[in-house]
Amino acid sequence: MHEPDVTLTDYALTLECGLFAYWLLVHGQADNPLRLWFAVFFASIGMAALSGGTVHGYFPNADTFGYSVLWGATLIAIGVTALCGWIIGARLYFSDSMAAWIQSGTVALFVLYCGVVLFVSRDFLVAILHYLPATLFLLVVYSLVYQQGRESAVLIGLLGLVLTLAAAGIQHAQWSLHPVYLSYNALYHVVQAVALFCIYWSARWLVIMR
Repeated sequence: MHEPDVTLTDYALTLECGLFAYWLLVHGQADNPLRLWFAVFFASIGMAALSGGTVHGYFPNADTFGYSVLWGATLIAIGVTALCGWIIGARLYFSDSMAAWIQSGTVALFVLYCGVVLFVSRDFLVAILHYLPATLFLLVVYSLVYQQGRESAVLIGLLGLVLTLAAAGIQHAQWSLHPVYLSYNALYHVVQAVALFCIYWSARWLVIMR
């Protein structure tokens, strides 16, 4: 196994997100549209972690077929996560008609992104440029929702989104605690795991407890 710290922490994220998606689907209110979108949000992150971890662990050579398929799947899954972020934010704060417009526009953006990934470039920068606006949009929406009700669960979700950006900063700056046992990618995964738990806590309140 190449990069075991990165691979294993990626697989841990897959397990974490799979459980979150399952719990939201099973226990969430069936008539709450956020239930499905939050479940897909976590499931897509789990899929990206699974395929990305497999690339790091077993297909490090970019010239192999396995790398090409798995890396492409990773980038598409990240695109699904961004799409869910836009839709969740729209449905959390805006009217149904405005949310429908935002959803239509972001679906079109997602299709364009998939075209770029499949036919133009598979550079990770493409994924960053795609999901960063969605993350910032969701961060702003969470801030507005928190100001409305001052709910602690929303504040925890807001903290999770801030930690998500911090994790991305760690990865970009290549900060590590150990070059072998906790490299910058593995540290990114650890911080991201905490961030996702915070976001799940808020999602749980929004689709189960609210």
